[in-house]
Amino acid sequence: MSIPKWHEFMAPILRIMSDGAVRDRSQITLEAADDAGVSDSDRAITLTTGQPMHANRVGWAISHLTKAGALDRPERGRYRITDIGRQLLDGHPEVTRADVEAVTGYRRVKAQSESPVEVSEDADSLDPAELIDRGIKQIHAEVAAELLSRLLAKSPAFFEQTVVDLLVAMGYGGAEGQAKVTSLTNDGGIDGVIDQDTLGLSRVYVQAKRYAMDNPVTRPDVQSFVGALSGVADGGVFITTGRFSPGARNYADSVPTRIILIDGERLTSLMIRFGVGVQARETVHLVEIDEDFFE
Repeated sequence: MSIPKWHEFMAPILRIMSDGAVRDRSQITLEAADDAGVSDSDRAITLTTGQPMHANRVGWAISHLTKAGALDRPERGRYRITDIGRQLLDGHPEVTRADVEAVTGYRRVKAQSESPVEVSEDADSLDPAELIDRGIKQIHAEVAAELLSRLLAKSPAFFEQTVVDLLVAMGYGGAEGQAKVTSLTNDGGIDGVIDQDTLGLSRVYVQAKRYAMDNPVTRPDVQSFVGALSGVADGGVFITTGRFSPGARNYADSVPTRIILIDGERLTSLMIRFGVGVQARETVHLVEIDEDFFE
């Protein structure tokens, strides 16, 4: 088997996209495979899910080139090269991962559990279940980074609705409850209200801040939220795409009002877990010998 690795497809993709045409993923896959010289026999190799292996690798290359800004999406599911992509291809025709990082500043996100030892470890020395676990964690880390990027690119109203949708998906609101985003103006620091019962006797109040990682939610932000809850609730949920400063966390722990803080890392983890903003691409069934059958 001589199918290029996913990062080895980056150069073929940028070469075929250099004509400036807009292509969909299947078109890019076909032309990139032609450019890379993938044989018919190699194209017939599939993953256990049935997806051609070369198509899966091209897909990952497209994803990383898009995150790096070398490709953009003018329409859903369709791509074109950017000025950054042309600069990358012209200056570094081989288009290695190091070249992408040097030109764009983009670096592939690694799962938090990965250490330098784990990354360099020979895959043959790992249990197959461990390889699957590592792969899932890597995919989740990359999807989480993309979720944050997408949320930051959308409007504040979209983010507030996403937060309410997530809490409903987590079970808040129940079958008889209601969930809504408050008015965009004069909301008193409350962006969402979720009734846990039909009469609204038990409510969850939500504050949502669409912040970048370098702009943390601070203690005054949390204090304002607590003030908005005064007299109407015993607690609430404060969610941000960024992070909370130590002062914000210390304050939330010290006040009688029950405040749950959810930062960007936990937010994306919950979105993946409860299927908000993501969809299952494929399901893998692991099997083992049924000892009872052979007894």
